Amino acid sequence: QVQVVESGGGLVQSGGSLRLSCAASGSIYVASTMAWYRQAPGKERELVASINRSGNTYYKDSVKGRFTISSDFAKTSAYLQMNDLKFEDTAVYVCNAAGLLSSTFETFDSYGKGTRVTVSS
Repeated sequence: QVQVVESGGGLVQSGGSLRLSCAASGSIYVASTMAWYRQAPGKERELVASINRSGNTYYKDSVKGRFTISSDFAKTSAYLQMNDLKFEDTAVYVCNAAGLLSSTFETFDSYGKGTRVTVSS
């Protein structure tokens, strides 16, 4: 009932920047939180950054000062500005949206398929 689509990944040199975008659509009454996860080859998925409707944000320690999450909850969209990228940031970045469905007011917690970010050293 909720679809999440990411875009903006690609290949970038170490020290470069990328901006990821995410849009959630479907039977959404309200989104309460949007977040970015990443999964590197052979590793567990990890939370990179999140933001809620109040504007409160969370960042993984290793990305603080380099990544910035922003959102437009009216459009159920989120963005991740990534600066000073490092080789270890290479991963598939997955967007998550959570909130309430419009049809049933039940909660949803949906993930996209991800967008690949490759940082060359």
